[in-house]
Amino acid sequence: MTLFNTIFTAWSGIMGNKLRATLTTLGIVIGVASVISMLALGNGARAAVDANFRYLGSDMVQISVKEKIDQGELVPIGEILSFEDGLQMPEAVPLVQRVIMSVGGEGKIRRDRNVLDMGVLGTTADGLANLVTEGQVQPVAWPDGVPLTPEGFLGNGRFFTPSEVIANADVCVLGHKTAADLFEGDEPLDELIWVNRRKCLVIGVLAELEVINPSLRNQLRPNEVLYLPISTAILNLFDEEPSVGIIARVSDEAQMATARQQIISYLRQRHGVGQDELGDYEDDFELTTRQEILGAQQAAARTFSFLLAAMATVSLVVGGIGIMNVMLVSVTERTREIGVRLAVGAQQGDIVRQFLLEAVLISAAGGVLGTAVGILTVPLAASLNRGVALLDPASIPLAFGVALLTGLVFGLYPAVRASRLDPIEALRYE
Repeated sequence: MTLFNTIFTAWSGIMGNKLRATLTTLGIVIGVASVISMLALGNGARAAVDANFRYLGSDMVQISVKEKIDQGELVPIGEILSFEDGLQMPEAVPLVQRVIMSVGGEGKIRRDRNVLDMGVLGTTADGLANLVTEGQVQPVAWPDGVPLTPEGFLGNGRFFTPSEVIANADVCVLGHKTAADLFEGDEPLDELIWVNRRKCLVIGVLAELEVINPSLRNQLRPNEVLYLPISTAILNLFDEEPSVGIIARVSDEAQMATARQQIISYLRQRHGVGQDELGDYEDDFELTTRQEILGAQQAAARTFSFLLAAMATVSLVVGGIGIMNVMLVSVTERTREIGVRLAVGAQQGDIVRQFLLEAVLISAAGGVLGTAVGILTVPLAASLNRGVALLDPASIPLAFGVALLTGLVFGLYPAVRASRLDPIEALRYE
């Protein structure tokens, strides 16, 4: 048989029972669409991990207090990370160039009759530079391709200075919406407001900001904020000194391991951490770099992607079993036809190619439709996963190729079985 005759015969066999072929194709459609959408979710998860930790540059060491669970609450194991710990670090640790510190709390903000209960962020004087480094927000309508600058985040006025941080100055910088809610169109600069029971002078207002990563837009509200010098925030917002977040910037990335050890030695001396009877240190702090965070998070994301792909593969296997079942039924129904073909000179290879081609045509049709459905379902998958889904163009040929392979694998046994029928017994079949 020529290739054209084989294709024509296979197509005629499929069209002999359109409903059965359609239902079989549906299984492949679901499997291919699942592969594409699941891979998109996995890719989105990995991209979200990278975006969430993009702020931690390769020259930064994040320092946090070690905690334990006590009566359902997280409490520090030893001493907290204090403002003084971070303040003295650049002088005491040779490889630390500068330190960024922050602490968050809740405050009651009042101006005349306008009162807001909101989050207050205490930072060092490079708080705006930290926003640039984090890369999570930007001024509204910021030109594409133009590097972010700390000055671009300021709408009016200025940010506080290092001397104001050290002096516990009563100054503050308002977010765009915070200023609008408090002053209702009036000029906020050089005006006094109350933060809890302490007066603060408004020295700056941020520009209107927007969140860059769509998956974080429901979590971050960059326009509803009030910035204080971290020293002022500690005195104003807390009855007891809180633990602060510290990020140390290393002067030489190539000496990151040495810098880590220097920071550890410094904090052990500050916190009085000694050795136990086995010679081990029971540190009450933890150091993390970008490589460590991304390594662990990306490993978890890869596992998540593997599980999603495995689930989608199960769908394709189920579709393949459907193809095998339909082809076996087709062989049984067309036993007499197969006997006639063998009797008039058809070779076993012709029969194998005919039935194998039928299975491949069904799976190919399912692959094409499944690819279209999968692409269309990616936005739906993203909406169900907080916007985290990223379609990889390479997943389209991959899913289609797997669909064809499914047709070949699960159609091979019925095709071989059909080719091995005894022509005489096949002609007798009723």
